[in-house]
Amino acid sequence: MVVLANEGSASGAEIVSGALKDLHRAIVVGETTFGKGSVQNVMQLPGGSALRFTTAKYYTPSKQVIHGNGVTPNIRVPMSAEQERALFALRSAENLKPDEEKDIIKTRDPQMLRAIDALKGVMIYAQQNAPKSDPVKK
Repeated sequence: MVVLANEGSASGAEIVSGALKDLHRAIVVGETTFGKGSVQNVMQLPGGSALRFTTAKYYTPSKQVIHGNGVTPNIRVPMSAEQERALFALRSAENLKPDEEKDIIKTRDPQMLRAIDALKGVMIYAQQNAPKSDPVKK
């Protein structure tokens, strides 16, 4: 499994991607996530004001702090804000055909291309290291 992440990935997305990465269940591709790994509560105070306070922080299974740090990708593939906006605009077009989506990936989405390459590499590795089945004896 590959998880695409960037600085817009926050909170629950970071918790899941960090856990999958730490447990070697996924490869994270993209950029370091936002770093919102805390639980906050709001307490109403007299006079209409309120107090917001942190009650917990999330950690990855390897005890990495998410809050303020984010989750670092296994494979870093930076994209500028301009590239992201252009890609979003292309994908937002109505009635996008599957062939058009493939063309967008091949020409405009370096993160998706790296994710596909990572999956292909994992599949090749798994096939090469799969246990050989015993021939059936007759």
